[in-house]
Amino acid sequence: MSEATVVPTVEAILETASAPAILVDGSSYLFRAYHAMPPLTNSDGHPTGAIRGVINMMRKLQKDYPASQIIVIFDAKGKTFRNDMYPEYKANRPSMPDELRVQIQPIHDIIKAMGLPLLVIDGVEADDVIGTLAAQATEGKRDVIISTGDKDMAQLVNEHVSLINTMTETFMDVEGVVEKFGVRPDQIIDYLSLMGDKVDNIPGVEKCGPKTAVKWLAAYETMQGVMDNADAVKGKIGENLRSALEFLPLSYELATIKCDVELEHDLPDIETQPVDKETLLKSFTEFEFKAWVTELGGKVSDSSNAKSSSKNASDESTTEAPAPAEDIETEYQIIFDQAQLDEWVEKLSQAELFAFDTETTSLNYMEAEIVGMSFSVEVGKAAYVPLAHTGPDTLLEDAPVQLDRATVLAQFKPLLESTTNKKVGQHLKYDAHVLANYGIELKGIQFDTMLESYVLNSVASRHDMDSLASYYLNTKTTKFEDVAGKGAKQITFDKVEIDIAGPYAAEDADITLRLHQTLWAQLNESDKERLKSVFEDIELPLVEVLTKIEANGALIDPDILHEQSAQLSTRLVELEQQAHDVAGQVFNLGSPKQLAEILFEKLELPVVKKTPKGAPSTAEEVLVQLAEDYELPKLILENRSLSKLKSTYTDKLPLMVCQRTGRLHTSYHQATAVTGRLSSTEPNLQNIPVKSEEGRRIRNAFIAPEGYTMVAADYSQIELRIMAHLSNDEGLLTAFANGIDVHTATAAEVFDVTIENVEPNMRRSAKAINFGLIYGMSAFGLAKQLGVGRGQAQEYVDLYFERYPGVKSYMDNTRADAADIGYVETIFGRRLYLPDIKAKNGQRRQHAERTAINAPMQGTAADIIKKAMIKVAEWLATEEFDAQMIMQVHDELVLEVKTEQLEAFSAKLKDIMENAAELSVPLIVEVGSGKNWGEAH
Repeated sequence: MSEATVVPTVEAILETASAPAILVDGSSYLFRAYHAMPPLTNSDGHPTGAIRGVINMMRKLQKDYPASQIIVIFDAKGKTFRNDMYPEYKANRPSMPDELRVQIQPIHDIIKAMGLPLLVIDGVEADDVIGTLAAQATEGKRDVIISTGDKDMAQLVNEHVSLINTMTETFMDVEGVVEKFGVRPDQIIDYLSLMGDKVDNIPGVEKCGPKTAVKWLAAYETMQGVMDNADAVKGKIGENLRSALEFLPLSYELATIKCDVELEHDLPDIETQPVDKETLLKSFTEFEFKAWVTELGGKVSDSSNAKSSSKNASDESTTEAPAPAEDIETEYQIIFDQAQLDEWVEKLSQAELFAFDTETTSLNYMEAEIVGMSFSVEVGKAAYVPLAHTGPDTLLEDAPVQLDRATVLAQFKPLLESTTNKKVGQHLKYDAHVLANYGIELKGIQFDTMLESYVLNSVASRHDMDSLASYYLNTKTTKFEDVAGKGAKQITFDKVEIDIAGPYAAEDADITLRLHQTLWAQLNESDKERLKSVFEDIELPLVEVLTKIEANGALIDPDILHEQSAQLSTRLVELEQQAHDVAGQVFNLGSPKQLAEILFEKLELPVVKKTPKGAPSTAEEVLVQLAEDYELPKLILENRSLSKLKSTYTDKLPLMVCQRTGRLHTSYHQATAVTGRLSSTEPNLQNIPVKSEEGRRIRNAFIAPEGYTMVAADYSQIELRIMAHLSNDEGLLTAFANGIDVHTATAAEVFDVTIENVEPNMRRSAKAINFGLIYGMSAFGLAKQLGVGRGQAQEYVDLYFERYPGVKSYMDNTRADAADIGYVETIFGRRLYLPDIKAKNGQRRQHAERTAINAPMQGTAADIIKKAMIKVAEWLATEEFDAQMIMQVHDELVLEVKTEQLEAFSAKLKDIMENAAELSVPLIVEVGSGKNWGEAH
């Protein structure tokens, strides 16, 4: 049976000798329901969308399989044995949204009240529990259907185990797996391991997609067979395969579903319980599921009215979203006619504000080509002009001819470059880049809905347009995957048929306009005046600045990186040999299992921590602790660090240089970090190490062009200065006002010595105390960092607060204020809402309290560097100096300047940055210069 086969009917299944057991991947249901349902809440503001969605799917399963035993399995909280095998497993996954987290327990309670067995097993994933039950069923020759949307489950399929995807109404048996994936179920683990998984952060063979994996497995049967024949694979993909040999066995282990989990009851002994009608009625009433309450014979209160709301579950102070959207009639046009286009251009020219969007061939702004443009000036009405579609519908005899791209862009150029014609868009920085590729400088950016949402409430929702439309407009939009497909089958937008592309693109412009009207109205509320200023004075002006920095790019010397890669390769080989020598045998350094055997069985090192299954852990924190006294863990840590440095930077950066400009172009993100800090990707400049020699050498590869010098300007101890300002502590204020090194001053206070008698180790301890306490570190954490007893660390903490009472008062007051109003603010008014500040769960509440103390400092530091960037950009625009900004990293700006202008330029730059904001203590900027970034920093 193929994957496309419709789900069998109840009658068909009942014709079999016995009804199959249904194993429900509850965690898959949970996320599917959360993303599919609108953000519903009950009258008390408790989120209910995921609850409704999951229970709906459970009820449907009961209806479709009335004779079957249904068992529901959810992931447990916390890490699993895979995290011990590979600490970076699932490290890229974003944390669960608070509005989803608070719905999990109610879902569990309702499922149990429905009489359905519910399994949540610590230390393993739901997949592993399902795999164990499926294995038991197979052994007992019992049929099982796994209800999931997870492709990994295909490895469990056999003559007794099949999969059902209730979302797509598809059923998959052995033949279905082969048809969908091109490999047998018993090859799925090999298939997954070769490709890796970016979502779960499982390393695979770089550039190995489904087709390559299928081809290799057809030739060599298993992953081991592929590895054994790696030398026979030619070309770049062969090089990638050989580079991956070291960690492919780990990938295999990570991708393998465990089928021997210890369970309290085996499958035959798991029983369905009687329905607890009383509990169901209570839950359905509490969450205001009217129809289900009525179904159970309960009475529906008139006040019960599930509604869409942006309230966080435990924070009544967060921004409220509008009521459910009205049923808006839409009128979307696809423009093929010049006369129609002329009408729209005139309409846009006369509009007070218009929404604008481009459709392109790529997310890489340096390579993207314009496929079409959409615009809107009135809610519900929008148009799309296709310019470069090459899909099959464009080849038909009677297909309309698209307008010429160059002609249309020339017609739009004056409008798009006008500062008087105001535009609104979603992430317009990207569109500005794309237009720049065609010689158009986008001006008149008045609003950006991504930034309006981010400033209004950075934690309420993701800030992409689809999420915002769902959250603020209660509207489900057409997603890119809906028109272009998913995964390996996804096509670029130019290949999408125009009659499908048109409504999708026009909707983007329409929704953007609607979002702006909603978000701007909320930013204009009386209590949001300072938030509005953050948007208008910081985030929006920064769009143009970041666009310029990204377009400038940075120059790198590939030869330096190639040389370092070669040296790292040599060192990695040496480390591997040294590790083998210390271990007394050859083993795979990337295998946690083999490493554990060497460390704890053969070498008999002390077991610091155990996995949930009771095995000795080889997690990084364990190795760090062991490395203080033993050589092998130290070698393993160095191997891991250098291997990551090589793959992430020295090997990769030269490949990322833009062929057109010869420079490296990162992407800066304004709406990612909830505190206001910028982040960067492709490449991530924020994560280039600075403390290690190898990391500093990577910075040496960032070079200045001939005749120019690189300048790095870095705010000194900015967060401690902000703490002094916020806390108004006399000791800190005095230290900064007098230019005394604050770590030395703290050491003198804590260790009761004069400034002159502070020793280096005292200053190091004081630095740990200064930064540790403002980041909410406990005495236990401080003891671990300083290598002292917990009692000694507590003495340091007590003495610190005794000498700096203003800091203690600030922390106490901030916690209290945050609990009272539900958020904290930066000096300039940026807010961070704290939905867990009143959480009953102590761990979540304490994390929120630590965030409340730290966020105003991190956020204010982010605001200051952003304000500095805007001021520096304004200064550079005067052309007083031949210079340009090329990077922003944490509290540092990196620029290139004509060498003969260096001295005067550096002095002026320092002055501008130090006066970007006025605090009660001076801001100090340290300016360095050199022929490369390493020298300048």
